[in-house]
Amino acid sequence: MAWTAVLIAGVLEVIGVMNIKRLAMKKWDALIIMPITFGLSLSLLSYAMQTLSMATVYGVWTGIGTVGSTVMGMILYNEPRDWKRLLFISMILASAVGLKLMS
Repeated sequence: MAWTAVLIAGVLEVIGVMNIKRLAMKKWDALIIMPITFGLSLSLLSYAMQTLSMATVYGVWTGIGTVGSTVMGMILYNEPRDWKRLLFISMILASAVGLKLMS
């Protein structure tokens, strides 16, 4: 159950970051969505840390947030998709998976 909480927390983190971008674009509903998603994300992160290693949980959570935000930026906001960016995304994913496997 704790790993499910980490995954959901990571997805909520991506939604929160996407709403930072939306707020910068003057989408004022983002002002309500953003703190809710970040708050829920941190609550789930805290829950997961009750049973799982802090370093592993935080590493996986930030990996989901970083990769998810980068990929969503590429899809929704036409951000660059060059091979270097994709290489580093794959390195982040490999690191998060490695942390999970080591725990």
